[in-house]
Amino acid sequence: MFTRHAFLTGLGATFLTGLSVGGYAFGMEPMRLRIQTYAVNPPGWPSGLKLKVAALADIHACRPWMSPERIAGIVSQTNALDPDLVVLLGDYVAGHRWVTGNVDASEWAEALSGLSAPLGVHAILGNHDWWSDEAAQISGSGPVPARRALEEAGVPVYENNVTRIEKGDHAFWLAGLGDQLAFLPRARYGRTNWQGVDDLPGTLAQITDDAPVLLMVHEPDIFTQVPDRVSLTLAGHTHGGQVRVLGYSPVVPSRFRNRYAYGHVVEPGFVGPGAARHIIVSGGLGCTIMPARFGVPPEIVVVDVGGQAV
Repeated sequence: MFTRHAFLTGLGATFLTGLSVGGYAFGMEPMRLRIQTYAVNPPGWPSGLKLKVAALADIHACRPWMSPERIAGIVSQTNALDPDLVVLLGDYVAGHRWVTGNVDASEWAEALSGLSAPLGVHAILGNHDWWSDEAAQISGSGPVPARRALEEAGVPVYENNVTRIEKGDHAFWLAGLGDQLAFLPRARYGRTNWQGVDDLPGTLAQITDDAPVLLMVHEPDIFTQVPDRVSLTLAGHTHGGQVRVLGYSPVVPSRFRNRYAYGHVVEPGFVGPGAARHIIVSGGLGCTIMPARFGVPPEIVVVDVGGQAV
């Protein structure tokens, strides 16, 4: 028989479980850090070119969750992984108001300036880097403070441009796309639709030989348009949904929902049978909307390109 005592006991257990889960999601998981590794062997990748890429996404600097001191610790752990190349995938500024203190762009950029890799540290911007700059929203143009801070710290920022990088006897192209959601649709800005500063065709048109291409993007939605010419796309923005249970994220900031929520996604290429296109979406480091994570802790992504595919 289901008694009043059993009901109250069950209710109490449910309440305590909720408190425990909530406490973990708000107080513990956002402060964790894991190393998430992938091995990718894209079609056409030169057999002699082994590349270890470390990717940091969605830092969302603020106190107490992502202080300059914590960012410096993440930088040290990234350097200890000995990557060939480090990419920063946007959203350096805070994405929520649950903070005890703001972190100025000069502070988080100084912390990131400690990153080191033989083939350099390279960055793109994210939507929050644009949204946080009222002057840019009004004028419809940058540069935004995040870009200036990174460049002053010695980190090049890519906005629809490319660079050719050599490693040993091989070369590859690194391309960086402008943000796809840079300008908010607000009447006070004179806009009714989202506007980006991205130009994928113009970016790829700058590539002048057949060396493989790595593409940095903030929002993964552009992947539906990325051609087979690009060997690997690296993205952030989604935070893995920030809450992820059994491989499913209830809320994902993407038109495609869970399709590009998190992880290594392989989709058919456009050029014919057997062609494939690869994207890796980072779960990111910080938080947006609110400082809570569950099932997708902050992560440094490490990709072995040209290694054994998994």
